[in-house]
Amino acid sequence: MIDAIKEKLQEIEEFAIDSQDRLEEFKRRFNGKQSEVRALFGRLKEVPNEQKREMGAALNELAQKAEAKWKSAASGLVQKKSKASTNSVDLTLPSYPHELGTRHPLSLTLAEIVRIFERIGFNISEGPEIEDDWHNFSALNFPENHPAREMQDTFFIEKNPDMLLRTHTSSVQVRVMENEKPPIRTLSPGRVYRNEAISARAHCVFHQVEGLYIDKDVSFLDLKETLAYFVKELFGPKTKMRFRPSYFPFTEPSAEVDISCFICHGDGCNICKKTGWVEIGGSGMVDPNVLKSANIDPEEYSGFAFGMGIERITMLKYQINDLRLFTENDVRFLRQFKGII
Repeated sequence: MIDAIKEKLQEIEEFAIDSQDRLEEFKRRFNGKQSEVRALFGRLKEVPNEQKREMGAALNELAQKAEAKWKSAASGLVQKKSKASTNSVDLTLPSYPHELGTRHPLSLTLAEIVRIFERIGFNISEGPEIEDDWHNFSALNFPENHPAREMQDTFFIEKNPDMLLRTHTSSVQVRVMENEKPPIRTLSPGRVYRNEAISARAHCVFHQVEGLYIDKDVSFLDLKETLAYFVKELFGPKTKMRFRPSYFPFTEPSAEVDISCFICHGDGCNICKKTGWVEIGGSGMVDPNVLKSANIDPEEYSGFAFGMGIERITMLKYQINDLRLFTENDVRFLRQFKGII
């Protein structure tokens, strides 16, 4: 009898349960009412009385081990099935719709502008948005208390009046001139701040991109040819360009840059205010005082600078009539630029 119990115990331990069918087979052989273990209990009456206590204890231990193995195997199969159902993929189901994301129109415009100027040798320079008075004003030929400072309503830092939120990215150009020797050919994009009321045509936070080229014998013709190339690349080969005399403290001579309206092609519309022309930015030859402030000899070097608002260029390019749309994060507006790279 004891040998039969040991043999059955070995069978229980060696029985592999790796499926629901094997689990049912194990239960039938070792746990059910008609199981082989129950059959051994039936033979207990054949055992001599003095051995029944020992045999009974051995049979109970055998039954407990069979029950414990069945419960453990059943629990393991349930967990395995649950994990498989969680990670499994039903290939018969239709696929989830994967919609392409959209890039912000300002990012699209800036990336295109950068690509255009990089093709003609301009590199990218960046600087701090919290700037000091020297780099934002004084080094750019804005003398202290000069009326030209009133052209830009500025956010000053309350606890340090010498610090402010930069009003243009020209401050980055000053830092480039201070740290690099000519020739310099750089493009400075970035966010700028001005204390203006928010409306469809103005905002207190907007983006600029400014270019600077300094070398020997740089002329106004170089400026015109550079901007003519840019205009035709961005707005199309049929776009015309003109310069209007203007004033900027850091350039002399200075000029506003206009392009022919690509909406009405010069016939007159609401975009160009019936003039056939739209302004895109300012430009001019770098003032000698600006070169001197950066320790560049104006007798040896000359240069030109230009700047334009990214929002304005974007509004013209995509015919957007309200500046506030750029910062409202309305997904209906952003979805219109899906697929544009």
